[in-house]
Amino acid sequence: MVKILKLPELCTDAELKTIKGEFIDEEWIHHIINEDCDIFDDNDKFILSFRKKKLKNVKVGWDNYHKMANASRGRGASAGPIDPNNAYWKKRTLHKTSGYSTSYLVNGEPSKMRVNNHVFSNPIGYYDKTKNMGNDLPCRLTSFTQKHIDKFNTGLPYLQEIAECYCELNPDAYHKQLDRAKLKSEFRITDTPFSTITINRNFRTALHKDAGDYGGVACLSVLEEGQYNGGLFTIPRFGIGVNLREGDILIADVHQYHSNTELWTTTSQDEYNKKNGKTIKENIAVGTAGIDYNFTRISFVCYLREKMINC
Repeated sequence: MVKILKLPELCTDAELKTIKGEFIDEEWIHHIINEDCDIFDDNDKFILSFRKKKLKNVKVGWDNYHKMANASRGRGASAGPIDPNNAYWKKRTLHKTSGYSTSYLVNGEPSKMRVNNHVFSNPIGYYDKTKNMGNDLPCRLTSFTQKHIDKFNTGLPYLQEIAECYCELNPDAYHKQLDRAKLKSEFRITDTPFSTITINRNFRTALHKDAGDYGGVACLSVLEEGQYNGGLFTIPRFGIGVNLREGDILIADVHQYHSNTELWTTTSQDEYNKKNGKTIKENIAVGTAGIDYNFTRISFVCYLREKMINC
């Protein structure tokens, strides 16, 4: 049976904006969601739909996408406050650090751009026109996707299953997004309403709103290797914390401020993870956030980029 919740606002958007880019802990959570649930505010506006163990193609997803979360320094507020003691930043001389962004010295001179924490997060699929390092990039299949196009295509049943769940759980938002995506079908991921998937690995996001998407509703899922706790998807405005785990599907209003709680392990989980090993081997000295975890949590955010219509 699906639980229906109507929740009052516990704090305002304006109040949350003052702590944008900060990490949110479980003290903000009044409702831990770990069962089938639809949530609305007290004016009946959609917040989220959540279903446990809905996705069956998780192995297909893992086999093809687990290495696709590349590192980035451009994730904005979601990357969290700059920590000068982090191994990544200790190798650099920071300059004019403020909140979740910083520059640093290169050959004694300040770098030309400000960057965020180094995290495993990047888009796959299609991306609209952007500027990068002074270059105009056209609408395109992302370079990372091009390099791994065979894996991307073989993993499509996982993304298509997410789209099917989207249609079932929120048909109004699904068809609105699908109709828009069809207007530029060459930048659409097969028969889904998505143009783009943001893949995050071992990335605890800080408080932020998603931007650049069409409609404000996104589909989220998780793939896992090893054992861990935490990582709840929070919407603090309503005191919500969703325990999104492998096989679950979450359809959410990502124009609400949201974040993840801390990822952590117990001693027994550490022993299990050590015994069973980790598929992705990396040099932890690089210092990318989450690189030293002995488990792997990969999250998918599936959406349609708003400006794809201009391609």
